[in-house]
Amino acid sequence: MSAADKLQPTPTPESAAYWEACNEGRLIIQRCAACGHHQFYPRLLCTHCMSGDLGWHEASGQGRVKSFTIIRRPVTEAYADDVPYVVALIELAEGPTMMSNVVGCDPETVSIGMAVGVDFERRTEALAVPVFRPS
Repeated sequence: MSAADKLQPTPTPESAAYWEACNEGRLIIQRCAACGHHQFYPRLLCTHCMSGDLGWHEASGQGRVKSFTIIRRPVTEAYADDVPYVVALIELAEGPTMMSNVVGCDPETVSIGMAVGVDFERRTEALAVPVFRPS
């Protein structure tokens, strides 16, 4: 099975710019112009002050593993060659937490607090998803 057979996100009007940036190898998150709060996942309103004055901010791509689990049984046949793999909550340096995979290391070496940096996994010609590697 190919990467294209894996589960694919469906961009919404709120997330289209995010997915476009990922496809370009950039990680962007929303920043509220009214209060300065950074947030992820993309939304219409600031989760801190409810302002609609949100813009996109290039994230540093650095973060730490906040929590994780090791997947040992594939969700679908498309993931059979990937097991075991890590699904983690990554706390970005800017504050928001995002769910992603930790790649490029033995899953047994992943730990809470581990420093990671963003990379992108190409799924199709038009889609790349953020993943994190130990830094």
